[in-house]
Amino acid sequence: MEVLIANLQSTLIFILVLSVLILVHEWGHFITAKRLGVGVERFALGFGPTIYSRMYKGTRYLINIIPLGGYVKMAGDERSQCQGRPEEFYSKPVGHRALVILNGPLVNFIFAYVCLFFVFMLGYPDLSNKIGEVIEGYPAYEAGLQAGDQVVSVDSRTIESWSGIQEAVTTSSTPQIELTVLREGREITKMLAPKIEEIKTIFGKYKTVRLIGIRPSEEIVSLKYGMGTAFLKAYQELAKITTMTYKAMFSILTGSMSAKENLTGPIGIFYIIKKAAEMGMSHLLFILGVISASLAIFNLLPVIPLDGGHLFLLVIEKVRGHALPPRVDEYIVKVGFTLLVFMALFVFYSDFARFGWIDKLKQLFP
Repeated sequence: MEVLIANLQSTLIFILVLSVLILVHEWGHFITAKRLGVGVERFALGFGPTIYSRMYKGTRYLINIIPLGGYVKMAGDERSQCQGRPEEFYSKPVGHRALVILNGPLVNFIFAYVCLFFVFMLGYPDLSNKIGEVIEGYPAYEAGLQAGDQVVSVDSRTIESWSGIQEAVTTSSTPQIELTVLREGREITKMLAPKIEEIKTIFGKYKTVRLIGIRPSEEIVSLKYGMGTAFLKAYQELAKITTMTYKAMFSILTGSMSAKENLTGPIGIFYIIKKAAEMGMSHLLFILGVISASLAIFNLLPVIPLDGGHLFLLVIEKVRGHALPPRVDEYIVKVGFTLLVFMALFVFYSDFARFGWIDKLKQLFP
């Protein structure tokens, strides 16, 4: 019974998170369209049968039973049906239409930033500065460092978390680093000469790094910052997430990173959100921020029917001075939808394989 209640709670949290992200994205389109004088006929959250409907100021607001998506239906948002009325989407200049499309992903980025800001205010989760393992044959082992030692400074730089240790060691330009640890209540300072090695990154490329041969403990710390620092930290973290996501996408497209192992679909996201919710509000907000930024990046891909695909067509229209012929436009839409369907099927397959469901199905149907 407890397991059933826990799974139900996780499902409700997943639906809530997904609904918030979709609502934020569609609100970006909605509010921009309204401000630019585009008529909005419907603002819907979810698909399928409608469970709530209300008409307000010319727009029908809908909540549908399947919370896996949402949409904004604007007046004249299909070129073939546009009658030239001033409130229709395709009656607006290219720049106005581009803003309506762009502001969906943009609001997702803003929402991600807000989530990360509150994470740094409430407490950013990170591995502690405690050593979990010292690797034989590396400088830390030779210097006598031990599991359980707490790294308090590197080259007189105060250390609060494991990421701080990594950053201090990798960015140091001196042949030796001064590392101070706390052991049984007393500070011990050691001089270490990092070992230079070439490693393969998660993006499938090789890079030279400085290593001292320590691994973290499993202890998690919560790092809280003041408002000013949180503003800066949130920006840095969002920039890091965005950069890593684009690098990962490029690596997957070039084949240096496995798409099967690194693409996560709704099933994988469900388990990530479930785990984050179990760990506390800061973890859940952090994951919410990461997913919101990822949703923005994904939507900016130049593939119809994604926002990036529509922006790409608007760029072509601006350069040519007029839109593409309807037949070409229709062909691009069909290709885009086909690509997305195949991508969705592949992502679902990857999720099933990752969680061992494919093997279980093979056992059921030998």
